[in-house]
This record gives sequence, C-alpha cells and structure tokens, in this order.
Amino acid sequence: MHLTQPPPQKRIVVAISGASGAVYGVRLLQALADLGHVQTHLTVSSAGLLNLQQELDMSRAQVEALADVVHPVFNVGAVIASGSFQCDGMVVAPCSMRTLAAVAHGLSDNLITRAADVMLKERRRLILMVRETPLNLAHLRNMTSVTEMGGIIFPPLPSFYHRPQTIAEMVDHTVSRVIDLLGLPQVHAPRWRGLHAAAPSDSAA
Repeated sequence: MHLTQPPPQKRIVVAISGASGAVYGVRLLQALADLGHVQTHLTVSSAGLLNLQQELDMSRAQVEALADVVHPVFNVGAVIASGSFQCDGMVVAPCSMRTLAAVAHGLSDNLITRAADVMLKERRRLILMVRETPLNLAHLRNMTSVTEMGGIIFPPLPSFYHRPQTIAEMVDHTVSRVIDLLGLPQVHAPRWRGLHAAAPSDSAA
C-alpha cells in the first residue's frame, strides 16, 4: 500500500486576470508566502501578464517566482481544474469583467474560469476582486449570479479610516481583508478598534 503525504495546511489558488490592479495579485502572493504554511497555485491570463508589465514592470518569471506552483492559463488539465484537488480557496486578483462573465455563466473556457467553476461546484471559497467603474447592468447581473452561487464579490476599494499614508498601505489593507475571508491570519494591516474620543476643543474650556 502506498500512503500519500498529507497536503499542506492550506492550499490557495491565485489567479491574475486582465483588469487594472495587478498589484493586488502580487501583494496577495507575497502576503501568503509570509505566512509560511500556505501553498500557492498561480495562473495568469495573457492580459494579466500585459498589466503586470505595464503597471509594475514585472516579467512573467518575476511573478511566477512568487508562487509555489504555476499553471499555464490554457492548461485545463492542471490539478486545480479538478474537484478532487484539495484546495481551501481561490482569489482572482484582479478580476476582469470578462472573467467575471465567464464565471457567472459557467463557461470554463480557460484555467482561471475552470478553477473558479470548481470552487463553486465544490462549495469552496471563491473571491473575485472585480475591477471596473462605472458598472453597467451586465456587470451587476453577473456579480449577482456569482453571489447567488456562493462566490464573494470583493471590489478592491480603499478604506481611509485607518489614515493610510501610502498606496502600499491601502493595498495591504485590502489584501489583508481578503486573507481574513480565506480564514487565514494576517499581520499586514491594523484592525479597527473603534472610534477614538475626540479631544476637547479650546472653545469648550
């Protein structure tokens, strides 16, 4: 009898599609690597590669070096295309409207959309960091469809209550929220501790 090794504590699929915001996928891979007990599986669309170069001056080799396992986007025979592959969640960061539409309609026409379909059918965590504005009715309906199927629509909108000083801080805060949704610990962004009492003004003295 051949005994297989148990899988790592967590396996997360990260996909980078052709929407603006490639930094979210890159930072997510870096943050997951920092945890030390997460195995990441990466797939990047052709348009995603273009955005990585355009927005971050990153090559294919540089982004692929951030993941534990890399799968070509048109390899629909990859392990992440099967429900038998033990996986704890998937994040599409960023998620284009084209990828959203394909997921919403179950097209499974590349590895990103097939892996997302697997997440939905296996009732696993799927997070789509959709990037577009303004939104038309097709976008909204596709978001509703994915939500009804159990996916999470997570537009990467910055928050300001923690008073970020840099773009990197805003990105980290958004990525940390995604990591929370995956049920993993995050240490890159402070948590909300409630409103601070306002200091009395001179006129109130």
